[in-house]
Amino acid sequence: MKDNSSHEYYMSRCIEIAKKGIGTTFPNPCVGCIIVYNNIIISEAFSSKYGGNHAEINAINNVKEKKILKKSILYVTLEPCSHFGRTPPCCNTIINYKIPTVIIGALDNSSKVNGNGIRLLKKNKINVIKGVLEKECRELHKVFLHFNKNKRPFIILKWAQSKDKFIAPLIKEKKEPYWITSIKSRQLVHKWRSEEHGILIGHDTVISDNPTLNIRSWKGINPIRIVIDLKNDLKKTYNVFNSQANTIKITDKSIENNKSLSTEVSNFLFEKKIQSLIIEGGKKTLQEFIRNNLWDEARIFTNKKKMNKGLKAPNINGKIISEKIIDNDKLEIIRPN
Repeated sequence: MKDNSSHEYYMSRCIEIAKKGIGTTFPNPCVGCIIVYNNIIISEAFSSKYGGNHAEINAINNVKEKKILKKSILYVTLEPCSHFGRTPPCCNTIINYKIPTVIIGALDNSSKVNGNGIRLLKKNKINVIKGVLEKECRELHKVFLHFNKNKRPFIILKWAQSKDKFIAPLIKEKKEPYWITSIKSRQLVHKWRSEEHGILIGHDTVISDNPTLNIRSWKGINPIRIVIDLKNDLKKTYNVFNSQANTIKITDKSIENNKSLSTEVSNFLFEKKIQSLIIEGGKKTLQEFIRNNLWDEARIFTNKKKMNKGLKAPNINGKIISEKIIDNDKLEIIRPN
C-alpha cells in the first residue's frame, strides 16, 4: 500500500472518486478532486452533470471552515479550467481561496485550457505539481483527451460470438436480438452503455434485431442512440426511435459522401460533440470501422458453445490488454497495435 502522505496515494483516491460520475457529465470530463489538510482528506468530490459545478468547486464548497483552505493541498485528476463557460473558471476560485498548492494528474488538451490553467495558478504564486499518476489519469480521461486530439469520438467496438466465431444465425424466426452471452455479460454491456456518450448500429441491424439500446439492466443515463439510415427509410415504429432515449439518424444528407462511410460518420459525430461511441453492429458496420482503422477499443465476448453455422464474426487484429471469464463467456479487451 502506498504511503498515506504521498501525492500518489491522494491522486489514486481522486481517480476512484471520479469513476463514480463517469457517463453523467458529457461533454465535460468527469474529474475527481480531493482537498487535504494536515495529511487528512477533508473533502472529496467529482464533477456535477453538464452545466453544474466542476469537481474543484464541489470539493471547495464541501469544506465548512474555509479559512483552512489557505493551509491545504488540492489534488485534481485534470488541469483546472481557466475560462468562462457555463460555469466560472475553477482557477479563479482556487486563487480566491488562496489554496497554496495544487497537484494535477493530467493536462487538459482542450483548446480553451491546454496549460492556461497551470500558467494562471503559477502567475498567482500557487505551487503547482503536475504529472502525478499521469498515465492513470490519462486513462481515466482517455475519451475527453482523445476527442480533443483526434477530432472524433473514442470508438469502442462490441460483439458477442460463439466458440467457432459466429455472431448470429443466417435466418432468425423473430426480429429480436439473438443472445449468445450470459445474463451477467449482458448486464455488463448495459453498464458500459451508461458510461459512454453514444451507441451506434447500422440500418440492417435495426430491421433484423429491433433493439432498444437502453440501459434497462443498469442505473444511469441512456446513451444517445445513433442509427445509420442512408436511404432514410426506417419506420418510426422501431424500438430505437421510442421516447426512452434521444436518437440521431444519419442519412445521406447528413454526410458529404466523398470519403469512407466510417470517416464521414466519425466527422459527423465530432461536429455533434459525441465524445465516445459503442458500435454494437451489425457485422458490415463493425467491419467498415475496422477496415478504416477507426476504432480505439474492441470488447469481444466468446461463449463456450458452438453454432456450427451462421453469420461470421468480424475480423480484427490488435493487442489483447485484458481477459476475463464471466460464467460461460470469455471477455477480451483489444486495442490497436
